[in-house]
Amino acid sequence: MLQPRVIVTTDPELDDLNSMLRLLLYSNEIDLVGLVYCSSEHHYRGDPASGVTPKRWPAESDTLPIDQAIAAYAEVHHNLVAHDHRYPSPAHLASLVRMGNVANVGDMEHPTPGSDLIAEVLLDDNPRPVFVQAWGGMNTIARALRSIEDTHIDRPEWPDIYERVTNKTVMTGFGFQDSTYEDYIEGHWPEIEHRQVATMVWGYFAWNVVPDADAYRLSAAWTREHVSNVGPMGAAYRVWGDGGQMAAGFDDEDYFGIAGRTREELEAEGYRVWCPLHEQGSWISEGDSSNFALHIDNGLRSWEHANHGGWGGRQAAVPGSGTRFDSSLAKDRAPDGSTPDDYHAARWFGAFQDDFAARLQWSVTSDVTSVNHHPRLEITQGLDLIAAPGASIVLTAVTSDPDGDDVNVTWWWYPEAGSCPGHVEMVSDGNRCTVTLPTHAGKGQTIHVIAEATDTGSPPLTCYRRVIIMSADHEAPALAAPSREPRVEARATSSGWNMTWRCWCGSSEHSSMSNRAEAAPTRRAGWRTELSGGVTTAANSASS
Repeated sequence: MLQPRVIVTTDPELDDLNSMLRLLLYSNEIDLVGLVYCSSEHHYRGDPASGVTPKRWPAESDTLPIDQAIAAYAEVHHNLVAHDHRYPSPAHLASLVRMGNVANVGDMEHPTPGSDLIAEVLLDDNPRPVFVQAWGGMNTIARALRSIEDTHIDRPEWPDIYERVTNKTVMTGFGFQDSTYEDYIEGHWPEIEHRQVATMVWGYFAWNVVPDADAYRLSAAWTREHVSNVGPMGAAYRVWGDGGQMAAGFDDEDYFGIAGRTREELEAEGYRVWCPLHEQGSWISEGDSSNFALHIDNGLRSWEHANHGGWGGRQAAVPGSGTRFDSSLAKDRAPDGSTPDDYHAARWFGAFQDDFAARLQWSVTSDVTSVNHHPRLEITQGLDLIAAPGASIVLTAVTSDPDGDDVNVTWWWYPEAGSCPGHVEMVSDGNRCTVTLPTHAGKGQTIHVIAEATDTGSPPLTCYRRVIIMSADHEAPALAAPSREPRVEARATSSGWNMTWRCWCGSSEHSSMSNRAEAAPTRRAGWRTELSGGVTTAANSASS
């Protein structure tokens, strides 16, 4: 399976620590190749030689958030590998940690070990896509790109290098926490895809947007039972009133660790209470988890395209830009027909929280019979199909559960993720669903059907399969359906290898695919196509 590589850049914000702890519990499914400290407008180390005083940066003797999370992970690794042998060793994770550009907000004056690591990965011969995440400012990423440009721009191989880096790189970020994207990246590397993944759901104002049915998962009672009291990783997770502080000294914005004060009392002590107070022991924030959530192997395939949507939310195209996508522009419709703020991310909150709770349980026991594990789900007909307008497609789910739990399957149409307008008729009965394409469906338009399988374990765990159905003309010849994941081509150039990230979509009119990905012609050799009842499926018999 083609799996992206992931580099995280992060500052010492308390919610970055919480996101890092959650990320490491998913390191069995996410190929981490760099964990880099950066600065932001909220956090920088300072530079006495330049007269820059630190802002909300831990003392040299303190342990920084990435290292804190890895230390907690090291205490439980022996348990985690009993549930999945793919969990990397603590030593491997520690080998990925680098200090990036942290002297000041927007600092990109000199190369650093962190920026050098990013540049090295972007320039290597591995053709897999690289998602570079900005949990803080984008300055260390910008410094890496600037180093690449400064080194190669006057060389004959520069066009090939620029194309290689552009085609393999996707940047994601939780807001713009410095100006380096606008000041440097956008002008010098305009063809690199950027996904703005900021959501309220994973931030300090989650209470405002999490659906009422899931709000109890923010409470102190739920958090204590399922997080704070569950082993070293849960204990390291920041919650309201836990006595913690991001940096030594008085900070008028950091009152999250203080318990038993009212807003008025805090303001009297000099605090600026910008975030509402909550019960001691309850959720504060994770801020940056929407960056890595799209890489979790839950079957939603949300990394493949910004508009697909998934546990980290959905991002819509920025008007006038061919490479920028923004979660603030995405609107998903709730069951009652409304479009609540952040519903594209909030709709998944309960399942993601239960998943987090289950993995924390893995971290405290090697007894696989005592805790819950994910159900398994496959779609007999495949995940990428082509059908004629008006055709009816029968989808069949095959489920199992490693713990012997019952598994319940629900089906739903995700209209915002696809490109086919109008109503799609769906009739489901347990593990079977019939989807009828609208008769007006245009060639290349897509319909996204989500199969959702939830077990009866505690906490209940959910996995998904996203079926993408592309409309074709009645008279059109059989086409190879889109592959299960994007393919990567590599061709030799004077500078080594040049990678082109292509989505094998079978039609240049497949509007659901990323506009940074090139539509490729149907591959005849190595493909097997079958046409039945107006539906085309494809299987790739050649290795890729």
